[in-house]
Amino acid sequence: MLRIREGCYQFMIQDAFRRFPNEACGILAGKDGLARTFFAMKNTDESPLSYLMDPKEQFHVMKHIREGNEEMLAIYHSHVASPAYPSSKDVQLAFYPDVYYVLISLQDRSRPVAKAYRIQEGHVREEPFKVIPEESR
Repeated sequence: MLRIREGCYQFMIQDAFRRFPNEACGILAGKDGLARTFFAMKNTDESPLSYLMDPKEQFHVMKHIREGNEEMLAIYHSHVASPAYPSSKDVQLAFYPDVYYVLISLQDRSRPVAKAYRIQEGHVREEPFKVIPEESR
């Protein structure tokens, strides 16, 4: 099960609001299923309907993750006007079968909704996740 530190979770939600009306995107990294590090990524599509991470920025982030002895645990992005469920394009572009895909819906901006999924060989499966307080291990 994916666990996300409270600070990481809050940064992710704030990033979705900050980038509105376009989709936000980024990477969560950590160890042993606990996401501790948040990387907001540039959405080169600059679109409310899709996202694409900058390849150079992604390369540098992956290097930083490796150097920190962490692993990429999740890729997140926001949906600004639709539910927190992967679109057909999201499924097509899910190149990492071993990571979680976290979607944040801002369809109701007063109540953002976050859900986690595994996307493997075109199959989408919702997965539970927990937000862990900062003082917990």
